[in-house]
Amino acid sequence: MTSAPPAAAPPVLALDGLTRRYGTLTAVDGVSLRLGPGARHAVIGPNGAGKTTLLNLIAGTDRPDRGAIALDGVDITRRGTAARSRLGIARSFQQPSVVTELSVLDNVVLAGWTHGPRHRGAWRRPSLHRSRQETAVRHLEAVGLADLAHRPAGALSHGQRRMLDLAAALAGDPPLLLLDEPAAGLTDADIDRLLGIVGGLPPAVAVILVEHHVEVVAHLATDTTVLASGQVVATGPTREVLARPEVRAAYHGSASAAVPGASGRSDGPGAGHVPTVCPSPTDARG
Repeated sequence: MTSAPPAAAPPVLALDGLTRRYGTLTAVDGVSLRLGPGARHAVIGPNGAGKTTLLNLIAGTDRPDRGAIALDGVDITRRGTAARSRLGIARSFQQPSVVTELSVLDNVVLAGWTHGPRHRGAWRRPSLHRSRQETAVRHLEAVGLADLAHRPAGALSHGQRRMLDLAAALAGDPPLLLLDEPAAGLTDADIDRLLGIVGGLPPAVAVILVEHHVEVVAHLATDTTVLASGQVVATGPTREVLARPEVRAAYHGSASAAVPGASGRSDGPGAGHVPTVCPSPTDARG
């Protein structure tokens, strides 16, 4: 007698029919998505497509009018941002979110406390504080800011703040990482570093990437979902999706730039950091 195959593990993230309206504007319209452990999934689309709103719904900074969100099989639709952070959802922002008065190191230590589980009086334990600092230094080394650990975060350049924001998002070793235009405003050298950091994340960490740089998407994302007017236009393997005529049409011709890898060439750090799929400024729908 043969035994039944083991039941499939629930996806890290499951979105079912998410809808968000602002008055008469429907920013996200019935979006469903499944991410397994280690997924590298991009969400792209023209300005106003609903990309940032979708990240807001997942992170808990916004609430859906309809639909459901599950993390590791647990419904989190009505849970707040703090609860979702403790459950393992971390995020970087379009505009780097740093506490300018604190040092670079303390920003990452603080983020680690925020992402971790609640323990009454834990901040008073020297051993735990040292552990958080060691972890913070490790993440600062990864993003190239270890030498600036004791500098006020407010003294950093835009690119350095963006890398600090990424280090803070990674501080709690989250199973789900949301990246909102992480390459915006970065130099080629910083983009190379970004590709290395995200590419080197542990296999169990799932990533949702909102990004306008086609080459960054092609390098990092195994699968891609395209949004337009809040709805899913296409979803599937990244290179196939980027080559679809309806995806180009969704950008009203602005996606006519060469798609990295579509002709078989290899894409990697330093392969010529291109072009944006569409202009980077966003409106209310992201």
